Amino acid sequence: MRHVLRVLRHAAATGYQDYKTIYTWRTWLIGWYLRVVAQVVFFALIGELLGSRARTHELLVGAAVLLATVTSFIAVASTAWERWAGTLPLLVASPSSAVVVFAGRSVTFIGDGVVTSLGSFLAAAAIFDLPLPWPRILLVAPLTLLVAVSSYMLAIFLGGLVLRAMSTRNVVSNLATGTIMAIGGVVVPVGYYPQPVQWLANILPLTHGLEAIRDLLAGEAAAEILPNVGLEAAVGLGWLGLALLTFNHLAESGRRDGSIEFAS
Repeated sequence: MRHVLRVLRHAAATGYQDYKTIYTWRTWLIGWYLRVVAQVVFFALIGELLGSRARTHELLVGAAVLLATVTSFIAVASTAWERWAGTLPLLVASPSSAVVVFAGRSVTFIGDGVVTSLGSFLAAAAIFDLPLPWPRILLVAPLTLLVAVSSYMLAIFLGGLVLRAMSTRNVVSNLATGTIMAIGGVVVPVGYYPQPVQWLANILPLTHGLEAIRDLLAGEAAAEILPNVGLEAAVGLGWLGLALLTFNHLAESGRRDGSIEFAS
């Protein structure tokens, strides 16, 4: 366990250095944060056009929590960066599991997702007078973190898949986030869809976490909220398990046939 934590720490430190080349605090604030606040406001305005304050708040919360998933999914693309850099064979040859390295490699995007989501939520809540019940509002942060982590686990799994077809990394990421947005309860309640679509929604991240956050803000009892919290955690663990299988298969097949090259 100590070895795994050390690998995670060094991988996270490497990923953070990459992150700093993408954003400064000015470019993050002006180029990213203001844009996503406008996105949340756009969805909330749909509720205003419908003449329903309840619908406004529902869309506001959905759009804000979605940002935790969208930002975490940058890990799909960043996972492929190691192959572009030609370092993947060295990772496969190392004594540590490749999935441990990749799990730490892009972990910065979890923090970014949580800050982005909560910052947009609070800004839009002030604009549209969303009630923020005290002290329940404090629990929105850990629930948003749970959504970001479970989304990140799916992103790592998908990142392992696109390592074999790196040109598809953005297509896969956008398709996954678009699917989650469409059927995960962000805009349309999950119950409106046919049963097979509901089954798919229930194994995707965000669905249960978003429901837990909405129930929390609505004043529901813990007995109503905790099952969705548990399901969101289970979804994340399930995708982590699949990521382990994916990276192990990639490593073993690469060792056998030499298909992991030192350059893109």
